[in-house]
Amino acid sequence: MTTIRQLLPTPAAIADPDADPEATLERLADLYAYPDPVPATGWVRATMVSTLDGSATGADEKSGSISATGDRAVFSVLRGLADAIVVGAGTARTEGYRVPAAKPAFAARRARLGQQPVPLLAVLTRSGVLPPTLTGEDGRPAPGVEALATDPPEAIEKLAGRGLRRILLEGGPQILGQVAAAGCLDELCLTLSPLLVGGGGPRILSGAPVELSLTAAHLLTADGLLVGRWLIDR
Repeated sequence: MTTIRQLLPTPAAIADPDADPEATLERLADLYAYPDPVPATGWVRATMVSTLDGSATGADEKSGSISATGDRAVFSVLRGLADAIVVGAGTARTEGYRVPAAKPAFAARRARLGQQPVPLLAVLTRSGVLPPTLTGEDGRPAPGVEALATDPPEAIEKLAGRGLRRILLEGGPQILGQVAAAGCLDELCLTLSPLLVGGGGPRILSGAPVELSLTAAHLLTADGLLVGRWLIDR
């Protein structure tokens, strides 16, 4: 059984995603709500998971192997709140990405906020080549998927300009590094997994050095994981 508890700023029980998924969803959705109103330039939220020794993947080179039920519940909520999900083609290929599906539990909330039923999946790819799981039989992007042959900051600008301002950045580390270095990152949702994996796995952020200060909005615990939401200090 998984119980999600809030440690900061005030200790409290959130819910059990196995026993009461609807209540869990509502409480988590309120905790992770985007700013209202959303800035015209967009609000960029990155979500990443890391082991205690700093690896963004397990021995299988996938992030899913260092996750757990509680973390996946939060991840599902983050997707349910977003206008657009941004990911690199390499990450999409390695993690076996598929076309996002509508979540009935979010239908009323999304309609109230004027969102489309399903977030757009924007895949950053210089070559324009997408994993076959994200294309139709003709090889073109499947409905709900878009290939963007541009750098991450420009992609964010274009999405926000189209009204897709609630942006969820899912990786990988190089893309997160570029977004952070460009000053486009607004918050980081980081899960710490109680694992040591060693090896040469990637960190959650790579590329040019950056120096950003963050403040914890909240910290949750579930399945032994620490699930935090950190806001960039402006």
